[in-house]
Amino acid sequence: MKYITITSKHHDGFAMFDSKLTDWDIVDRTPYKKDIIKMLADECHKQGIKLFFYHSHLDWYQDNYFPLGRTGQTSGRPAAGNWYKYLDYMDGQLAELLTNYGEIGGIWFDGFWDKKDADWRLEKTYKLIHSLQPATLISNNHHQAVIPGEDFQAFEKDLPGHNTTGFAGESQVGELPLETCETMNNSWGFNLQDKKYKSSKDLIQYLIKAAGYNSNFLLNVGPMPNGKIQPEFVSTLKDMGKWIEKYGETIYGTRGGPVAPKSWGVTTYKGNKIYVHLLNTDDENILIPDFGKKVKSITVFSSLVKLKFKQDAFGIVVSIPKEIRDEIDTILVIEI
Repeated sequence: MKYITITSKHHDGFAMFDSKLTDWDIVDRTPYKKDIIKMLADECHKQGIKLFFYHSHLDWYQDNYFPLGRTGQTSGRPAAGNWYKYLDYMDGQLAELLTNYGEIGGIWFDGFWDKKDADWRLEKTYKLIHSLQPATLISNNHHQAVIPGEDFQAFEKDLPGHNTTGFAGESQVGELPLETCETMNNSWGFNLQDKKYKSSKDLIQYLIKAAGYNSNFLLNVGPMPNGKIQPEFVSTLKDMGKWIEKYGETIYGTRGGPVAPKSWGVTTYKGNKIYVHLLNTDDENILIPDFGKKVKSITVFSSLVKLKFKQDAFGIVVSIPKEIRDEIDTILVIEI
């Protein structure tokens, strides 16, 4: 893992850091009384891992988050408030996060969709973030087209350009760097009853597909009430780690393409090498569409096995012997 995105404030408005703007936070309102964001930030800086903050626009606790959006209708607050005072409060908490916790990799906004027609004053908020830390990347899970000031585009529980969940809405793929986020079962937070665990194969293939779509993969873990990661997730993460240990070269530092994703899988590339990830095919021969480069050789990743191929104006036909197939990902290396 190269970066961590942790919840600094979710829709309940509860700050997971020591905010001076409210006592509705982990230090003032829990027996634990420790600033876990500070503890995590210090360790991330020590370990060289970038730290991003998920931060909710939506707030079910602050009275000034008014008028109410399509959620939070039963939160029991007064039916009055000053919207712009709430936005000042939100910007104040962001300033705390960007001032008191060292270098921050990015801010991952969520909750805009609760009141998408409201004046969210995004330009002012984005300018504040970039003025405090110019290198902090901004993304917003607003399910619509990219808004000026944002630095990367996030897709919730879908690959870029897909909309199987219905979340994508108006979020057509833009020109910014991409990220897709997914859960290990169906839930973002811990859910004792959610047994619909995605298999190690499913999640490894999701990672590979994300890379083929030129996207980072943000994989969510909802810790148990005791703070530990549940055993099912630990086991799957270890499987993913073992796969990356062996095949990470075909993912890290690559870009998606040059062949668009197909039913059989995706491609990534780095330098003069194109990695063909065969995820879903039993065909003895596969046609890789022409991408305008002369092929020097095609081998099986991490082996000396050379494959027979024929290149013409339509593309490259490659023979795939059964003995080289891998149940998760058969990786071919095309040298150009």
